[in-house]
Order: sequence, then structure tokens, then C-alpha cells
Amino acid sequence: MACLGARLGSSGIFLPGVSVFRLLASVGMNDMGLALSRSALERLEFENVALRKLPLDPSDEPGVRQVKGACFSRVKPQPLTNPRFVAVSHEALALLGLDGEEVMNDRLGPEYLSGSKVMPGSEPAAHCYCGHQFGQFAGQLGDGAACYLGEVKVPPGQDPELLRENPSGRWEIQVKGAGLTPYSRQADGRKVLRSSIREFLCSEAMFFLGIPTTRAGSIVTSDSRVIRDVYYSGNPRHERCSVVLRIAPTFLRFGSFEIFKPADEFTGRQGPSYGHDEIRSQMMDYVIEMFYPEIQQNYPDRVERNVAFFREVMLRTARLVAQWQCVGFCHGVLNTDNMSILGVTLDYGPYGFMDRFDPDFICNASDNSGRYSYQAQPAICRWNLVKLAEALAPELPRDRAEAVMDEYLGLYNKFYLDNMRKKLGLIKKEESEDEILITELLQTMHNTGADFTNTFRSLSQIPCPTDGESEVEENIVKQAADLLLEKCASLEELKAANKPTMDPRELAMLLSMVQSNPALFQMISDRMTIARQLERLSRLKDLMETSQEELKPKQAEEWTNWIKHYRKRLARELEGQSDVQAVQKERVRVMDSTNPRVVLRNYIAQNAIEAAENGDFSEVQRVLTVLQRPFSAQPGLELPAWVGRGGTTEEGERDEGEEPQQEAASTSSTRNPVPYDSKPPAWAHEICVT
Repeated sequence: MACLGARLGSSGIFLPGVSVFRLLASVGMNDMGLALSRSALERLEFENVALRKLPLDPSDEPGVRQVKGACFSRVKPQPLTNPRFVAVSHEALALLGLDGEEVMNDRLGPEYLSGSKVMPGSEPAAHCYCGHQFGQFAGQLGDGAACYLGEVKVPPGQDPELLRENPSGRWEIQVKGAGLTPYSRQADGRKVLRSSIREFLCSEAMFFLGIPTTRAGSIVTSDSRVIRDVYYSGNPRHERCSVVLRIAPTFLRFGSFEIFKPADEFTGRQGPSYGHDEIRSQMMDYVIEMFYPEIQQNYPDRVERNVAFFREVMLRTARLVAQWQCVGFCHGVLNTDNMSILGVTLDYGPYGFMDRFDPDFICNASDNSGRYSYQAQPAICRWNLVKLAEALAPELPRDRAEAVMDEYLGLYNKFYLDNMRKKLGLIKKEESEDEILITELLQTMHNTGADFTNTFRSLSQIPCPTDGESEVEENIVKQAADLLLEKCASLEELKAANKPTMDPRELAMLLSMVQSNPALFQMISDRMTIARQLERLSRLKDLMETSQEELKPKQAEEWTNWIKHYRKRLARELEGQSDVQAVQKERVRVMDSTNPRVVLRNYIAQNAIEAAENGDFSEVQRVLTVLQRPFSAQPGLELPAWVGRGGTTEEGERDEGEEPQQEAASTSSTRNPVPYDSKPPAWAHEICVT
């Protein structure tokens, strides 16, 4: 009737000779036809609560500027030339009630999902936030390339588990790379194909590994181009503008609450909304009510509610980083602006999954100090939580925040040990010595240069001891050692891995400066960096004095010692068990569903990137398919798609708008292929991600 009233009210009269019932019927049919003619993307039901609950920037002024007293600024995404799909994630799009095939076949799909055309109900905006970057407060940052499109209501029939993780009943969708915003600083608001493919694939890979993450629904590329200097080497090149569709309950982050920060004592910068304390309260109310409703319901006292909220964020963060450590994932840029207020993995830039185990693994070539190295991640996440607590004050009392943070290390260790016990198949008992066994395993992996993913995956093949096998014990241990030795690095690989990353002259100068000018040394370096370089030099010296023939027995001895300890611990798992076979079967099942067969190694992503840059998008979709079942063997999907084609692209798989980049020094199709579950090929160490 509301629809009828609107139609009648516009003229104020009835059509002569037409009954109300006939008019009603015609209106209904017209609306039904309109609904049927709209595409699935045009029928998405938006409910943009964030823009109603949080303050909007009143200015429409174009260009980069400081945004005061607001959490969002309205923006106009900049259209791409000839946008087209590279790949879609059917599972991620299903969160929005969309069918991936239907979206791919929608002629307007690439325009809508790149921001080139605005969907009905969408309200493009950019979020204002600040952040501590590499330990220093950077002031206003914000969505410099990402664009909030709106919040899509959860479709009927969504998995209850997903609803438990997203109690708001809406999915926020963003396009990343849609052009300039007030927060673009000196950049152009665009993303290119290689960074978009990396974000798309890793977002989905993490989800299927069971690690909390934002999702990625699609990648769109185009004929629009920007200039990028990939390695900051003075050799820029034109690259295609590309856009990723990102999906999450919210993209609010620790840095969202840092916009109220007073002038920083070190950098002098302050948050753009300093003094607007009422907005901090408003934002906390919004986050807790929308995404932590149980806390909102269970804590009527405001202070107690805020403490419970902070504790939950701390707990989720501790659990998240423990999960990262257990799959060898390194984020690369753990600034406060890259940490989700929901405790999910956010912003995939120069990330990396570890190949050869190295606690000092640094995936970001720009991280010269190793601040965000693999082993530093738990401590850095704690540091970032402290900064979040500071940003929430006085809504969060300082003494209460400190009490919560006192729990962090214990919780992290518990989550880490629980995960590691599963990875080792220790499922019946928890022993205090387990931590020592795990530490010895990691030390052996480090000493022998063992591949992180493949070593853990192989452990389920080491059998538990059984009665009457004493005569064959030595042979079983030898077979297990031989299995693990296959995962270890060669002498030449170890030499390359332990080569200092610092120029010898620079290192000598810094060592001299430690004694002669400590104050200057503290300004340009730190003792931990120097210690790492000296440790590398020491290991390299030992390796230079070793031959491959001498190395192999040393590695075998180390693994033999550890395997013996491991099997003794496995024997204690069986004590008191009536059905030993059932226990062994369950152990293997748990291990093989915890230790992935495949992760998104840099060389796998690089193969997909190079194929896509040469117009072949099939490898991106193929890699996504493999990553969706990381714990399983997938017959027919062991190798890159181009292997069976002799390096050529099958008809229909080439991007019509793409010209092959013949000038590339080496491409995926000319390299010796290795399976997705293999140790990385020799060329992989040349990949540099910044």
C-alpha cells in the first residue's frame, strides 16, 4: 500500500475507468519486473549502520586533507578503463548471498566490484584512522586506497558458525585500489595486479587454514595503468590498476581509536580528532554493541564492560598470533593500523609463509631492523595491545588495562602449546616436558635448515612404538630420519641463508661506533640487529669449513636424537589405552588436519602473478582451488596449469586486453616446475617483497 500511495499521491487523482484493484495489480507486476531485471549485485540489500552510528566528515572537499571530528569521509571511487575479472572466490561471495558464476557472467560485475560503478544502496566512504608504524606514531593515516562500499545484510540460511563470528548480521564490503581518498597522502589510491593477487589469494588461504581473517571476493584488473618502482631501484614500469573486493564484519582496527591521541612525545604528531572524546565513547559503544553483543548484555557497568571488551580483544589477538606462528606465517607490517579490533588477520601486504625454518625470518624486505620478524610477532602484538589500551583511556582505566595485559603471555603460550601438541599428535596427555620437545624440534629444524611446512606434515608418518618392536627400533628411527632429511637444506642453501644481509663495511663501522659513539649508534641501529649479523657470520664461517659429506651425518645425528625423544613421548600417549590402533589412527587424523600440505609460498603466488601479468588468469583460480583444501592431496592439481601446456595458454584463458610481457627476465612458464606441496625451487630466494 505504501507503494500505491506514492504512485497515487504524485498526481492526487485516480485514472478514469481503472479500479483500485487493477491499479494495485499493475503496480505489483511492474515492481516485480524491475526486481527480476536487476542483477544479483543490484539486488544486494545494504544497511550501512557504520555511517549512521559514527560521525561523518561534513566536507566534500576533494584531495588529501586532515579530517577532524569524523570517522568516515564520503568518497567517489574513480572508474577504471575496461575493468574485467581475474578471479572470484565463490565461497567468499556466498557470504553476501551471491553466486560466483552469476557474478562472473554479469556484464556490469567488474564495474560494480571495482568501484567503477556504484551499486544501488552503496555509500562509498573512506575510514579515518591513525597508527604506530615501526614503533613511531605516524599521525593520520586512513583508507588511502580502500573504499567502504557499505554493509550487506546477511542472507537467509547463512552458516550459524559464521553468524556466531559475525553477530552484527551484516558484512562490510570494501574495494581496495579504487582511487584517491582524503587519506591517500602522497599516493594515488591505486593497487596493481601483483599486490591484488597476493591479497586475494592469502585472504582465502588463511580462511581455509582455519585462521581468522578478512575475506576476498574477487579481483578486477583493467587497462588503466600506474607507474610503480617495484624494488625501489630506479627502474619504474607501468602496471595495470587492479582492485580486490574485501569482506569482513568490520574493518575497524586498533588505529581507529588512535585518532584521539594527544601530541606524541617522540614525533610531535597528534590524532586529527584529539579533544573529541565523545567520539571515542561513541565508537566504543558501536563496536561493542555490534560485534561483542554478549559483553554489552552481560556488563551493565560501563567500566566493567570496557574492561571485558579489551580483555576479549587481547585474548583473540593472542590466539591469532599463536595460530600464525604454528603455520609459519609472517605478517610483515604489524603496525597498530594493521591490527583488527575483531582479532582477525587484516591487510595482506609483504607477508610470507616461512620455507626453511628460521626464527629470525623477515618477510618484508623493507624491515631492515627485523622489528616484525617471525619470532618477534607475539611480543609486537602485545606492544600494539598496550597502544590500544592507551588509546581507549580514560574509558579503559590504566590499572585495569595493565591487569588484563598481565594475562597475555600466559594465554599466548597456552594457545601456542595447544596448537603445537596437535601438530605433534600429542592428543591424550599434556606433559610439562612437551615444551622442551617442541623447542628441541624447532632448534633441530633451524640447525638443519628444514622446511617448516613439509617437516611438520611428515611427522604423522613416524609411527608410535609398539610392543615387540625392539629388534626393528633402529631401522624405524633411521627411516624416520631419512624422511626428515629430505626436508633439510643442502650445504649451499645453508650458506646462502646465513650470508649476512648487511654490507661488511657497514657492519664494521657500526661495531666501531658501539665503542666510540654509543649515542649515535642508538640513533641509527640497535644491538639486536648487530647480534643477528654476527651470528650469521659465525654460522657461515662454520659452514665454509664443512663439506656436504660432513654435513649430512651431522644432520642425521641431530634428527635421530630428536626422533628417539619424540617416540618415547608417543609411547606415553599409549599408556593405559585399550585400543592402541584407534589412538594411532586418531593421532594421524589430527596431525594431517592440523599440518597443511600446501600453504601460499611466495613462489606459488609469484607464478600466478607472472602468468596473470602475461594475460593468463587461469593459474590464479587454480591456486585458489588448491588453497581451499590445504590439508588434502588433490589429484590433477599437483602442478601449475601451464605445465601440461608446454608453457602456452589454452584458448579462452588469455586476457584479451593483455599483451605478454616478453621483457621479463624469467617467467613461470620457462622455469622448471615444482609441485605446490614442494620445497621452494632455487629461484624462489630471489623474490623480494616490500
